[in-house]
Amino acid sequence: MARACAICGKTSMPGFNPQSSGMNRVRAHRRYQPNLQPLVVRTNGSVERKLVCTRCRRTLAKEAR
Repeated sequence: MARACAICGKTSMPGFNPQSSGMNRVRAHRRYQPNLQPLVVRTNGSVERKLVCTRCRRTLAKEAR
């Protein structure tokens, strides 16, 4: 199972490690992972645990007010 947000579908994103020294700044590949956290979501009366990114988690908290 790929690590993706269950609501918005956010997945990992490619990028480069920053290089701070040397004349030839060789860019090393890396992968940025989304900040996924488990959250209990109620849909149609059933309770499910889902991995949700923090942006969606904040949005769900606003709707709950």
